[in-house]
Amino acid sequence: MDEKIENQIIEGEKMENNMDFFGQIEEHFGKSRRSPEQYSALGLAYIGDAVYDIIIRTIIVDLGNKKVSQFHRMTSSIVKAESQAKLMKTIMEDLTEEEETIFRHGRNAKSPTSAKNASIVDYRVATGFEALVGYLYLQHKTERALELIEKGLKKTKQLPESD
Repeated sequence: MDEKIENQIIEGEKMENNMDFFGQIEEHFGKSRRSPEQYSALGLAYIGDAVYDIIIRTIIVDLGNKKVSQFHRMTSSIVKAESQAKLMKTIMEDLTEEEETIFRHGRNAKSPTSAKNASIVDYRVATGFEALVGYLYLQHKTERALELIEKGLKKTKQLPESD
């Protein structure tokens, strides 16, 4: 086989292995028609909520076999608005200017829904946090989102330990 073609195949495999989840979704279903800056704050929070949830569920399920109700209880305690607000407050000093702008944009968005079991302040801070996570995900900056989440979980002592 031609050396040039062989190198292209190897590089292609490396890129595929290094592609983030969103990149893989785009590869299978088509590239997004809009840039992250074009999403509304609540749109960013919507996707950020799901991304944060999958991160926490992945951490929780890795702790070992438990009943699904235990998984749910552990996950819920971390993803609730009050916990997200607490986490966000601990990582504020670590944000870049751009990240802080996205957070404020999400925090200040007027949501048609209200907090069920959280104060309006915690709910808004949590919405800002989710918008930030969504923005980073859509920017293909998953590593940065994970870094901030890990830092926040550690600072708030919410990072669960395995059995």
